[in-house]
Amino acid sequence: MRYAADMNTATPHEPRIARVAAAMADPARSRMLAYLLSGEYASAGELARTASVTPATASGHLAKLLDAGLLDCESRGRHRYYRLAGPDVAHALEALALVAERGAHERMWEHPERQRLRYARCCYGHLAGQLGVMLYEGLQARQGLRTVSRGFELARAGADWLAEMGMAAPTPSSQRRFAYACLDWSERRDHLAGELAVSIYAHWQTRGWIRRGEGRAVELTPVGRQQLLPMLNA
Repeated sequence: MRYAADMNTATPHEPRIARVAAAMADPARSRMLAYLLSGEYASAGELARTASVTPATASGHLAKLLDAGLLDCESRGRHRYYRLAGPDVAHALEALALVAERGAHERMWEHPERQRLRYARCCYGHLAGQLGVMLYEGLQARQGLRTVSRGFELARAGADWLAEMGMAAPTPSSQRRFAYACLDWSERRDHLAGELAVSIYAHWQTRGWIRRGEGRAVELTPVGRQQLLPMLNA
C-alpha cells in the first residue's frame, strides 16, 4: 500500500498527459484527429466515414475527444460540426507522427498519396510540406523575419518580399501568435506557422497560385509554377 501511494504522489508537478494520450490512442479517434488537421470544421457524419465506424460509435468517440479538450464543437441548426481545439493540438499531432514514423520515415513517404501531402498540405490554415518549408527558408534567407519573445515579427525585407507577391503585411493581433517555426511532419525541417503563415496561404489561394486537392493536399497550379516558384527560388 505504501508503494502504491508513493507512485500516485511521486511526480505531482510533471505534465499530465495520460488522459490526453488515452483519448488519442484509439485508432478510430486518431483517424478523426488526422482528418481535422487542416483546421476546418467537419460534420459527425464525415468523421464517422473517415474512421469507418457507425454514427453511434462516432458520437461516443467525439464525446471523449471533446472531454479531453482536443476538439471544439459548433452547433448549426440540427447539426454539429467539429474542429481541432487549436493550433497547439495540430502541432502535437504532427509531433506524435514524427515520433511514430521514426526509423521508417523515407519508406512511409514513398506512396503516391503521401507524396502529394509531402509536397504541400494544409496544416491548421497554413502551408506545410516542401512548399511550406520553401516559404520559411525564403523569408529567413532574405532576413525577412526578426526574432522576438513569442517567435518572429516581420522585418522590412520580409514586408518588401510580400509586396512583390502583391500582398500587404498583415497587422499582428493579440489573439494568437503572429509567426513562429513549426517542425514539419514530412520534411523534418521547420515551416512557418502563425497568423502570418495563414495570411500568406490565403493570399496564394486568392492569386490562384495554389488550390486544395483531395483531403489536406494542396496543389501548385500552372500559374503558381510560373509566377510563385521563381519568387521562392530566387
